[in-house]
Amino acid sequence: MGRAESLAIWMGIIGNAILFGGKIVVGFTFNSISIISDSLNSFTDIIASAVVFISIRSSYRAADADHPFGHKRAQPIAGLVVAIFTGIVGFEVVTQAVTRLLTGAQMEKGLLPILLVASVMVVKLCMHLFARVVARRARSTALMASAMDHRNDVLISAAVLLGVVATNLGFPVFDPVVAVLIGGWIIWAGFRIGRDNMRFLMGEAPPSDLVDRILAAARSVAGVMGLNDVFAHYVGTEVEIELHINVDRRINIEEAHSIGKKVQKAIEDMEDISRAFIHIDPLEVI
Repeated sequence: MGRAESLAIWMGIIGNAILFGGKIVVGFTFNSISIISDSLNSFTDIIASAVVFISIRSSYRAADADHPFGHKRAQPIAGLVVAIFTGIVGFEVVTQAVTRLLTGAQMEKGLLPILLVASVMVVKLCMHLFARVVARRARSTALMASAMDHRNDVLISAAVLLGVVATNLGFPVFDPVVAVLIGGWIIWAGFRIGRDNMRFLMGEAPPSDLVDRILAAARSVAGVMGLNDVFAHYVGTEVEIELHINVDRRINIEEAHSIGKKVQKAIEDMEDISRAFIHIDPLEVI
């Protein structure tokens, strides 16, 4: 694991822990269901960051006898765990907010909740920008999920701020209404994280533009006369491809093997490619 990745993850864990503590205290002090709901969202972020840390460490482990293709599936598995946990918390938030609406309990007015939520927005925006840059450089799906979660938190905090300000202006119903919206957003975020990571776990085919670049790299190798039977799929967060190449049937086995190895190297040197399996088909040249 790179130093920047480790820093981004620990920033998420420590930052979310501090934010959780501040939100839960202020939420209960002022009886704000929207802030309490947001604190639960921060709690899920702590769990998510811990899972991401473990998964990224595992994904960097070298291949072994039990995992001959490496441990790259650890990251999408972690993303799926985070998605499930997020969905559960989102449902609980909605339940509590609806209960508050039905009972008519109200938040107490005060300046502190406004200052807290505004500060949370600034902190979360900084965490999002840093994590996104690191995730793109490291091509980490788990860390990118965390970056997107930080971004979602900025939007959630904006909604909370609206509810708190509205309550202070004499519209207390906005507090539980915002909490319902937060819960719905959390559920939707969990669904999206789960959907995206299921693509990797199910071995979905990579984007067509990546396949086109792979084929172009194979065609660029001298001696390749054609391509056929192309199969590409995700193994974890990286792509494996099986490719049949046509070579002149009149060349000897050693020359054909050399062409195949060059094609393999050309493809495996590409970004996001884990392994290429090359099959050689002889072609009749007239």
